[in-house]
Amino acid sequence: MERRFVVKEFLMEQERPGKIARAAGVVSGATLLSRILGFLRDLIIARLFGAGTATDAFFAAFRLPNMLRELLGEGALSAAFIPVFTESFRTRGREGAWRLAWTALMLLALLLVAVSIAGILLAPWLIRLIAPGFQAVPSKLHLAVYLTRMMFPYILFIGVAALFMAILNSQGHFATPALSPSMLNIAMIGCALYLTPYMQPPILALAIGVLIGGVGQLLIQIPAIWRRSRGAHWSIDVSDPAVGRITRLMAPGIAGLAITQVNVFIGTLLASLMGEGGISVLYYAFRLIQLPIGLFGVAIATVAFPTMARQAANRSLGEVGATVAYAIRLVLFVTLPSMVGLMVFRIPIIQILFERGAFDRSVTLATAEVVLFYAVGLGAYVSNRILVPAFYSLQDTATPVKIGMVTVMVNIASSLLLMRPMGLAGLALATALSSFVNLGLLLIALQRRLGRLNGLRVRSLVQIAGAAAVMALIGLSLVHLRDPLAVEPSLYRAAVLSFELAASLAVFVGAAACMGSEELKGLVRGLTGRRREVRGGGSEEDCH
Repeated sequence: MERRFVVKEFLMEQERPGKIARAAGVVSGATLLSRILGFLRDLIIARLFGAGTATDAFFAAFRLPNMLRELLGEGALSAAFIPVFTESFRTRGREGAWRLAWTALMLLALLLVAVSIAGILLAPWLIRLIAPGFQAVPSKLHLAVYLTRMMFPYILFIGVAALFMAILNSQGHFATPALSPSMLNIAMIGCALYLTPYMQPPILALAIGVLIGGVGQLLIQIPAIWRRSRGAHWSIDVSDPAVGRITRLMAPGIAGLAITQVNVFIGTLLASLMGEGGISVLYYAFRLIQLPIGLFGVAIATVAFPTMARQAANRSLGEVGATVAYAIRLVLFVTLPSMVGLMVFRIPIIQILFERGAFDRSVTLATAEVVLFYAVGLGAYVSNRILVPAFYSLQDTATPVKIGMVTVMVNIASSLLLMRPMGLAGLALATALSSFVNLGLLLIALQRRLGRLNGLRVRSLVQIAGAAAVMALIGLSLVHLRDPLAVEPSLYRAAVLSFELAASLAVFVGAAACMGSEELKGLVRGLTGRRREVRGGGSEEDCH
């Protein structure tokens, strides 16, 4: 009786009319904190190490455990685990669902221990594979191998943390998982500032910070997991059919994410062949692009995914489609002004964030050119963050893989075609072009499954694009009033940039309001706490 009451209470919580905009706001707020800390971290790295041998070796080495984290940890596992765990809560009750969670935890931990050991042993060959250009500079190659071996255990900590994140998100708890990445940034900042003078080589301090940060990301979620699992018996059942379903869903999910990582691998490989600092410039540029992706694309997708999984479990395919359409409109509304801001104000933004110490004017200009072409695809990047989980909610992890294979071919062809005339900017543009191809194919495939996405109205998209165009005109006018490369005090430059960004954003909001944008009205209602039914998917979730 008590078990039925607890399960019923959980299901009512999941069905409660929820506010996607408000829940996404919670995730965005936590993500904003993490991104601010991340930019502070990158600012410190840029000042201490610039863009050269040490940073190239570190970023290449860190990319390996990061790739595997997405393949085996947060990406494929979340995609497979959340729909099955949500369905298990409905069909087998709280005890059965938590038994599934503990079983997944044990199997994942064993797998990640094996992967960590293999990564440490195979580090020399992995670095030669991901950055073949390093072989021409033996010291850089040896440093990258050393750092790789230091950081590979990070995948164990972050993989388990990713499972905890999936469990909490599936139950409508978003704040703690969204705060966990801040632990990595805090650890890396602390180690960079206080351990660097005592390390040889100094960049080793960052690798130690990565390990400490991985432990922190795991530990911060344990209290929330403990509260949620209280009363559920610790038991493991590796013969549970649901475990097999998660494994079967993970297989194509891993393949799909592997395809995504192939794109990253191609960029790193080609950048390693384009001279000193190429990998670092791409890293710093994409860090700027990742800010709106994390704040808006990931935040809204994180909130929408459990909602879509619940709707799919109820066989409410029309609601899944409506949720997808609403989420895309919402994410484009908040992302397009970010795209305009990055494209128009890219040079002063990079100057304020990074240009100091070893990060000089030449690196600023090189990074700004790459940012311009990465930003072209920002709308596609964030929309894909919504569309792929929509397939996962339908327990279809194969379709994104097939589409991803086409995307990789487009990226390879575009990179090879554009890198010679455009250099690093060509690699960025190739990434943007392949993302648009991915977006188009995902939309076509999803509409075949769900029918036409009626909520994805042309009128709304035109309003958003129109408001962004007005913002771009005002922003360009402001930029042309002053020389962005003039030597000015940092505080004055920051104040001017803040005014320009605020004025441009105000123009966007004003233009959207004049056009009667429904997305703006929805955001205002969500942020002010007024309850309403969301077009697209029912109600919004308790964000805890």
